[in-house]
Amino acid sequence: MKALIVGYGSMGRRRIRLLQKLVNDVDIITVDSNPERVKQAEEAGIKPFVDLQKAMEEKPDIAFVCTSPGHHAEIIIKLLENNIHVFTELNLVDNDYDRIISTANEKKRVVFMSSTMLYNKMIEKIDEYVKKTTKPLTYIYHIGQYLPDWHPWESYKDFFIGKKETNGVREIFAIQLPWVINTFGKVSSVTSNAQRCTGLDIEFNDSIIADMRHENGNIGVFLADTVSRKAITSLEIVGEELHLFWHGHNDDLEVYDIEKKEMKKISVYDNVEHTDGYADNIIENQYTDEINDFLSAVFNGTEPKYSIEKDKYTLSIIDQIEGR
Repeated sequence: MKALIVGYGSMGRRRIRLLQKLVNDVDIITVDSNPERVKQAEEAGIKPFVDLQKAMEEKPDIAFVCTSPGHHAEIIIKLLENNIHVFTELNLVDNDYDRIISTANEKKRVVFMSSTMLYNKMIEKIDEYVKKTTKPLTYIYHIGQYLPDWHPWESYKDFFIGKKETNGVREIFAIQLPWVINTFGKVSSVTSNAQRCTGLDIEFNDSIIADMRHENGNIGVFLADTVSRKAITSLEIVGEELHLFWHGHNDDLEVYDIEKKEMKKISVYDNVEHTDGYADNIIENQYTDEINDFLSAVFNGTEPKYSIEKDKYTLSIIDQIEGR
C-alpha cells in the first residue's frame, strides 16, 4: 500500500508515525512546499514532493490531508479525481463540501472526516452513561487555553488559529461539537454571547458562551475561549439519574454513586500511548483508532463514525454560534 501525506507538519508526521505502526511495509510519500520540511522528510527517509500533481503520479492508494484548515477542499477534490481515498483533518469551513461529496460518490472513493474525540475512550464512556438515562440532562462544558500557548514555538499570527476564518475558538467548537451532538442530540436552538478578553492582535472574539437546547430535551452551556492562562477542560453533567465530572485527562472521569452517596472513579484505558512534546492529556490511542477506522472504510467498506455530511451540519451550528 502506498500512502500520500499532504503537509509534513506536526499532524502529518503524527499520521506517518502511526500508519507505520499499523501497516507493515507501507510506502509513504509526502508533499510540502516548505523547504525545511522537505529536508526533514528526506532525513526521515520519506520521499518528498513540492508539487501535488507530481506526487499523485506515484499512484498512492490513500492520502492524508494535513495542511492548514480552510484550504483542504481543492486538495481533496484533486485527490478524489485521481481515484485516491482521502482522510482529511479538520476543515473549519465547508467550502465545496457538496462538490466533494458528489466527486467521492462518482469515483466511489472514501472521504474520511477526522473527528478524533469520537475515538476517545473517556468520551465513549460518557456517551454510554448519558444514553442510559431516561430523563433530560443539563451540562456545563468549558474548554480554554491562551492562544499564544497553543504553539509556543511560533507566533499565533502565523498560525491558522490566529486567523478570523479559522480561529482558535472555532477550532475548539469544531473539535468538540461532533461528540457533544452525538451524545446529547442534534441542536434545536442555540444562542451565544461573545467578547474579546485579551489585547492580542486578532480579529475575532476570543471568548464565546453557547447556550444550546437539543432536540431530545437536553440543554447545555459550552464556553470556548483562547484566554485561559491555565489550559482547562471541565465537564459537568447534571441529572436526576446521573451526576458526572470530567477534567479532560485519561484518568479523571468521576460519577456520583447515587445509592452509596459517594464519588466513583471510572477507568477506561489499560494503557496509553503518549508522545513527547504534547500535553499529557493528548494520547496517541484515539488517533490510532481513527486511522484504523479509515483503513477499514477503505478496504472493508465499513461506515466511519463521522462524515463530511455530519461535519457540514456541525459547521452550520458553529456558524450560528459565531453569528456568521
